[in-house]
Amino acid sequence: MFEDTYFKRKKLKKTKLLAYGFEEVSDGYRYSAKILNESFILNIAIDFSGKVHTEVIEQDTGEEYILYKVAGATGGFNGDVKRDCEKVLMDISEKCYEPDVFKSAQTKELIEYVRSRYNDELEFLWEKFSDNAVWRRKDTGKWYAAVLTVSKRKLGLQTDEIVEIIDLRLQPELIETIVDNERYFPGWHMNKRNWYTIILDNSVATKKICEKIDESYRLAVK
Repeated sequence: MFEDTYFKRKKLKKTKLLAYGFEEVSDGYRYSAKILNESFILNIAIDFSGKVHTEVIEQDTGEEYILYKVAGATGGFNGDVKRDCEKVLMDISEKCYEPDVFKSAQTKELIEYVRSRYNDELEFLWEKFSDNAVWRRKDTGKWYAAVLTVSKRKLGLQTDEIVEIIDLRLQPELIETIVDNERYFPGWHMNKRNWYTIILDNSVATKKICEKIDESYRLAVK
């Protein structure tokens, strides 16, 4: 659908929707915006799962305009309507939704841990690799963890299973003592002298990984 383009792999945040101006109703949230020099009304409905539906109504006639949703529909006027709709939807997507990329239950637990302890959100820095992200310290700007999606084969395991991993910092003299290529691996896509990798499949307990995130955070100072 037309609207799906702007909300792929994202999850709505209710508090941000309400702060934006959405009204909560029985089946979700509603918002209206004037577009095209206020000659049309864009009505936006979002259900509780985050699914978005739009309709455009001409102010003078009260009739619905639908061509902006039709793939391949052309014309300068239709392009103007579609462009104004896109501008509003992109703004809502940016301000009221958050990335919902990682699916592992353990990854989600770690995201909540970092959010509550450090008030940090994952940063998605690479458009080409949209399932890779980092956490960085606010004061130094240094990364203290990276959450990535890779094939186990890239970690030296004999399977192409796709998994989520976390890269963490550690003192160089301790890297060799922790890497066992079973639960702890050389840092994937990082300087292996300073980083190591854990697969987020509960092979290492979440509590233990949280402790290691704290340790990595402390090391991200220079």
